[in-house]
Amino acid sequence: MITMEDWVTIKNLKKHRPDLGTRKIAELLGFSRNTVKKALASESGPHYKRTPKMNPQIEPFKDYIYERLMVKKLRGSRVLREIISKGYKGSRSAFYRYIAKIKGPTVRTFQPYQTGPGEQAQFDWSPYTVLIAGKLTRVIVFTYILGFSRKRIYEASLSTTQGAVFEALEESFHQTGGVPERIQTDNAKCFVTNCSKKNFKWNQRYLQFAGHYGFTPTRSLPGHPWSKGKVENPFSYLEDHFIKENQFFSFEDFLDRLKVFQKEVNTRVHGTTHQRPDELFEQEKDMLTELPTCRYVDVKEQVRKVTADCLISFEGNRYSVPWQFACREVWVKVSKGYYLTVHSSQNVAIATHRLAPTKGNVIIKQEHYRNHKIDRGNWERLCQMFLHLFPHQEWFLKKLKVQKRINPSYHLTQILEVCKFYHPDDMRKAFKASEDYNVFSAVFIQGFLENHSQLQLDISRLNYYTQSTYGNTGIKRRLQYYQFTTKEQ
Repeated sequence: MITMEDWVTIKNLKKHRPDLGTRKIAELLGFSRNTVKKALASESGPHYKRTPKMNPQIEPFKDYIYERLMVKKLRGSRVLREIISKGYKGSRSAFYRYIAKIKGPTVRTFQPYQTGPGEQAQFDWSPYTVLIAGKLTRVIVFTYILGFSRKRIYEASLSTTQGAVFEALEESFHQTGGVPERIQTDNAKCFVTNCSKKNFKWNQRYLQFAGHYGFTPTRSLPGHPWSKGKVENPFSYLEDHFIKENQFFSFEDFLDRLKVFQKEVNTRVHGTTHQRPDELFEQEKDMLTELPTCRYVDVKEQVRKVTADCLISFEGNRYSVPWQFACREVWVKVSKGYYLTVHSSQNVAIATHRLAPTKGNVIIKQEHYRNHKIDRGNWERLCQMFLHLFPHQEWFLKKLKVQKRINPSYHLTQILEVCKFYHPDDMRKAFKASEDYNVFSAVFIQGFLENHSQLQLDISRLNYYTQSTYGNTGIKRRLQYYQFTTKEQ
């Protein structure tokens, strides 16, 4: 094979002496006639082409790499981890050079957007089809990411209602311990009522949520996905490194493993910042706004009346609650589209159930009926339990036993059960009220707590709803009336 210099010599000789034939040129330069013919016919000079050789470290895994990369569509970083676990001893660069040949060249362009500590967070969600307990299940994964540190919070739900979205965003605030100045979202209906530039309008309930936590809502314009690329890109990483080729025993298993994955993501070196998100978060956490004293997402939306057999009705099914709340009103809330939580009128969680997948079911927890038929007679043991919770309250026990001579154990047992749902200070006030009225019974204690407990809903929020929804009608009612009549805006 001739060199580039020989090719140039042949071409120049023919150019300056066009009368020379290939035979004469071959004699002058010492090449074969065919070599001269090929050189004159070639528009470009000879070039060295390296014979492709397979890296011996990759050779045993080439079929596995091709299947996982091209058929299963998994990320190269995940495939690399898998072949390392199977015995791959080669370098990372050799692996990525090999998969570059398989995939071919790709070009990505983007516009970087940097934010300072505590300045901005981005929030979005994506549906995934996940194999849970042997069944394909549609699961929504919410992602919240701080713009400076890139710290991520993953939350999951089976629902995309506004309440589920707010719950995920609120949980993210509490896990990071504060709120940034701005939250960047898309134009989903739970955030934006009208997304057009001319008649743009925020969702009013989202504005109330933003006001409660003290952040400025911002949105990405339609057709501008790069404006929240920090939260868009991690979804593909989540799918490639967590969702694909995985199966889960239950939804709880999915939630637990999602949090393990979240911890791994926040401790690995980020490709853009070249630092670990948890380490950068130490610089950012002090710049976040302090959380308010109470949460926004509560249970005001739906109220239920407990039947005499300690059951409530919800979406075609019946669920049990502790027997102390029989024939009383309670609030219910769906969490993560999977759990039904029941709260007392003082907003204390009293029961949690998994939502039944079909209608017509009765879901009962036996502990909700414990002590419904009281174990009478063990007065001394009950007194020890009472004094352990409320020291220096022997006077109450004495007066209870004097006034309820036949069945003091019954009343004391009920009082001990009720105290699980109320603050100790409220219980002491109830004991003092018993002394003031000289009425010592479980019924009096429970009735007093229902009407005088200090664990009420946020008064400012109740005032907002009553003023904005009903206006000033001149009707005077107790404030508790509105917590049952206010509906979701």
